[in-house]
Amino acid sequence: MGSKNYYFNSIKEIEKIKETGTKPSLLLHACCGPCSGYPLEFLTPYFDLTIYFNNSNIYPREEYFRRLSELKRFVSIFNYEHQCNVKIIETRYLNDLFNENLEPYRDLPEGQERCFICFRLRMDEAFRYAEKNHFDYFTTVMTISRQKNSQKLNEIGIELQEKYHYTKYFISDFKKNKGIDRAVEIRKKYNMYQQLYCGCKYTFQKLMLKKSEEKN
Repeated sequence: MGSKNYYFNSIKEIEKIKETGTKPSLLLHACCGPCSGYPLEFLTPYFDLTIYFNNSNIYPREEYFRRLSELKRFVSIFNYEHQCNVKIIETRYLNDLFNENLEPYRDLPEGQERCFICFRLRMDEAFRYAEKNHFDYFTTVMTISRQKNSQKLNEIGIELQEKYHYTKYFISDFKKNKGIDRAVEIRKKYNMYQQLYCGCKYTFQKLMLKKSEEKN
């Protein structure tokens, strides 16, 4: 089967929302500032947004808080410039506990089963929060990334939808229609910290190994 263009799903859903004349609430899972820039720009005209930062996959601790701090800085600027009130919900940093699920797949290359488990864990936790707190929609910024499998992310989101009854999954592919180009423009405009690896301990270790080999 060929891949689906999920960007069109997001446009169709927005058209339906515009017809209602309402601005539904949306809980947006975000992993960092650079990945959040364009999704915020894309979504805020149509949704009342709240960001959910649950990324215990990020290693080490200093990197986690650096990404969170940069996200807070950008959202503060975004709110001021766009006259909106995007809020950020932070969760506890529990890297050791999170890695118990990833450790059996530590040797797999990035983009395989370990990553899919990581996506599902974070999306499910955020979806559960959205349902409990009666958000109309839930989605994730991760489809903006070239390194993330948007097909798999949306498959996970659609599957998780079956667990919940109130909150609807907002299908997306933020990188499409030059979204990725706009994301780069926003990152450069606000001089956002650009991380060099996805986030988990295993991608961090591979980055360190690569740097070590380059020095020798």
